Amino acid sequence: MRKITIYLAALFGAIIFLSSCDKEYESVTDLDNRNIAEYKRANSSLSFTDVDGYSYSIINAGTGTDVKNSDSVYYSYTFKSTTGTVYTQTSDLMIPGTFLGYTDQFSIGGVTYAFKPVREVLAKLKRGGKAVLLLPSRMAFGKNGLTNFGIGSNETLVVELGIYTYEKRHQVDAFEIGTFITRNNLTFSTDANGIRYNVSTVGTGADAIGDFSTLVVNYTGRYLDGTVFDEGTGVTFRLDQLIKGWQLILPGRIKAGGKIRIIVPSHLAYGARPLDFDIEVTSVTNN
Repeated sequence: MRKITIYLAALFGAIIFLSSCDKEYESVTDLDNRNIAEYKRANSSLSFTDVDGYSYSIINAGTGTDVKNSDSVYYSYTFKSTTGTVYTQTSDLMIPGTFLGYTDQFSIGGVTYAFKPVREVLAKLKRGGKAVLLLPSRMAFGKNGLTNFGIGSNETLVVELGIYTYEKRHQVDAFEIGTFITRNNLTFSTDANGIRYNVSTVGTGADAIGDFSTLVVNYTGRYLDGTVFDEGTGVTFRLDQLIKGWQLILPGRIKAGGKIRIIVPSHLAYGARPLDFDIEVTSVTNN
């Protein structure tokens, strides 16, 4: 009888121990829900809707017709921690654009991630709209986080989203270029094709630059955010083999020894975005 009593006591103790362990353990879903609830309490001015494990708040619904997955959109995003640390964000000097149906695709550090809730929340906006998405860790970077960006294990992300009102690339070009010039307090002239230019030195060479001139140049090409994508010193080019922006702006404006800075709209460059060039022509040859 005493052995049975001891056995039952041990079994009862084990059950209590296991039960207490179950109560102390917090699943990833519970952790995500707790983090999201805490953010909502701290930001009670926002009204959130819960959908399929994530939450979102429409800040501004936008105007016009609904945007479909097959429509092109120019959009913005900011990925932050729940305490406000910014991990990655778009720039209004290099606005991303794609079909709405592809806005869930992100390339980070050479790895492609898909965040379905991003696309789903953007789809709830019209052009000009803005929203906040609370992305639980199990739908983001999970247990491993993303150390390159400082994102910790099982971290809930706050994603601020927006769709620009612009529908065409040339509208985005005009906005980006105007923003760039104003922000940097620059002075440019504008030619009939929309190319912005500033001649710092005309040059004194005898030969004028023509459509088929061979040029020796020093140049630096940058995106509007300042990233250098190409540069060269003493490089020989024939003008008609260069991008249209160079072909249209150089003849009649500078000679050998001349220096010019130009901002070329995307359709006169490589098609993707406006480009900023510093160009020095050291030699002009006309055959």
